[in-house]
Amino acid sequence: MKLPKSDQQRPVSRRSAFTLAEVMAAMLFLAIVIPVAIESLHVASLGGEVATRKSEAARIADRILSESLVTTNWSGGQQGGTVTEGILDFKWKLTSQNWPQDSMQMLTAEVTYSAQGKDYSVKLSTLANPQTQPTTTMTSTQ
Repeated sequence: MKLPKSDQQRPVSRRSAFTLAEVMAAMLFLAIVIPVAIESLHVASLGGEVATRKSEAARIADRILSESLVTTNWSGGQQGGTVTEGILDFKWKLTSQNWPQDSMQMLTAEVTYSAQGKDYSVKLSTLANPQTQPTTTMTSTQ
């Protein structure tokens, strides 16, 4: 018959575990990485929102120019207003000025919008002459 070995005679087994220094290093790494990742998501969100609203503003500016050319009310000087798309408001301004090289008029529709606390604008311009088709260009400013 075998007798059980006493606790003193058993070999000491080492358990696998992280040391305090390793845990602290991992926590320091996470303290650096998490804020950077959150800021990256915030910047990506801002970029997506600005791009979406910019495309909507360009579409509104195109519509304003098209309607003005069809109704020929572009010769009346400066006009403005607000267009509501869903819950968003876009302010627009239509200006007309003489084109210096020909007897044409340059029409500019400027649409301003807000995205995450900043104001942006999109300008869409065209040359108007009752006898020819218009030529359109687009510029964007912040």
